[in-house]
Formats: sequence, C-alpha cells, structure tokens
Amino acid sequence: VIPEIRATCIEEAGNWMKTYPDGFLNDSYLKYFGWMLYDKQAEVRLKCLLGLQGIYGTKELVSRMDLFTSRFKDRIVSMPLDKDHEVAVQAMKLLMLMSQNCENVLSAEDCETLYQFVYATHRPLAAAAGEFLYKRLLSHEGDEEVKPKGGGKFGASTDQLKRLICFFLESEIHKHVAYLIDSLWDWAGKFLKDWECMTTLLLKNTEEDGEALSDTQESVLIEIILATVREAAEGHPPVGRGAAKKVSAF
Repeated sequence: VIPEIRATCIEEAGNWMKTYPDGFLNDSYLKYFGWMLYDKQAEVRLKCLLGLQGIYGTKELVSRMDLFTSRFKDRIVSMPLDKDHEVAVQAMKLLMLMSQNCENVLSAEDCETLYQFVYATHRPLAAAAGEFLYKRLLSHEGDEEVKPKGGGKFGASTDQLKRLICFFLESEIHKHVAYLIDSLWDWAGKFLKDWECMTTLLLKNTEEDGEALSDTQESVLIEIILATVREAAEGHPPVGRGAAKKVSAF
C-alpha cells in the first residue's frame, strides 16, 4: 500500500476512535497504530502520532489505552530523536499529553531523557521539551499560593528559579544556558522575566536565612539573568538554534 493511503487510513482511524470509542477504540484496531509508529515514511508516523494525541488528550479515553501504552511507550519515548523534525516535535507533544493524563506512565529515567531535549538545536522540538520540563519539574500545583519567607514577596518565582538552577547544574551541560532559557521562554515567561526576584535572590544576605545560594548557584543565576535579558531584548533564538530539517539532538 502506498504511503499516502497508509497515512490517510491511520488519520481516519484516529478520528473514528475518538468519535466512536465504543466501536473502534480497542486493541484490535490500536495495534495498527503501534505498527505505524515504525513506518518507514515520516508522513505515516506523523499521522499516527497526531491521531494518538487526539486520544491521549481526552481523559475519558485514556483508561482504554493501558495495553497499548505498556507495549509502545518505549517506542514513543524514543521518537523525539526521529530524523524528521515534525515527527520529533509531535512525539514530544504526545508525551506531554501522556504525562498529564496517564498517571505514572513515564519513569524518572524517561523524564530525564526527555528533559535534555531543551538543549536541542531545532527550536520547535526544544520548545516542546520546554513545555514538558516546565510542567513536570518547574511548575508545581499550588505554586501561585506559595508564601514568601522572611517577609519577602517572591514565593513562587524564587522556588521555580531554584528548581531551574538545580536542573541546569544536574544536567551538566554548562555552556547552554541560552538554549535552556529559549526553550522555556514560551511557557515560563512569567518567572523568567521576574528580574526583581532574580536580583533579590542574588543579593540575599546569608545571615537572613539559611537558603542563600552557593557560589556555583550564584554563577548560574547570573548567566540566567543575562540570558533572559538578551532573550527579551533580541526576541530571537540563540546562535546555532533554528528550524533545521533534521533533528540534531544535543
């Protein structure tokens, strides 16, 4: 069967499963989605991922996906490395939906692997990974209600900045702060533009509380401040990051 027909069939199958789940959303039909994730043609893989997004993005349908998820999760986790850039981006977006709607489906190891795509040179993939990182690691439920300590006024932003600094240091890719900030910009703009909070955290007196930053953390925070100011002023990705046809991961 020619690729165009395979792509059209898998696209329509996804529509049927979402519209008529009682008749079509079962393992007899889902197996074809699993097989098409390995298709040689990028367009077929892409239509497959988009169809799965429609299913995993609907909470009422996710409970029917347990067997499929257990069989094909590892394949989906590997697909942000796909040679086709749009397939890679849509795989990351699918994983975001799976993370949100399927409890504990992604292991800590899976997440650590996916976080590193914030350093990808292909910006759409990096931005999708930025959403994943922000929602999984940096933005915790109730952050907006975090009360500042010591009479300050930067509760949530301070906590998020500290998480970001820790992530950067643990990832050990210490020359790519600009890439990290650019990946997060669309999702974490609120606290990444909170320069008053950043400078307050940088200048915090150790005597006031025991949470002052280490010298290494201070250096990273200074790099973050410089990168966020540059991103806000210039409004374009850092040198070396663009929308290349093929994915260069990290």
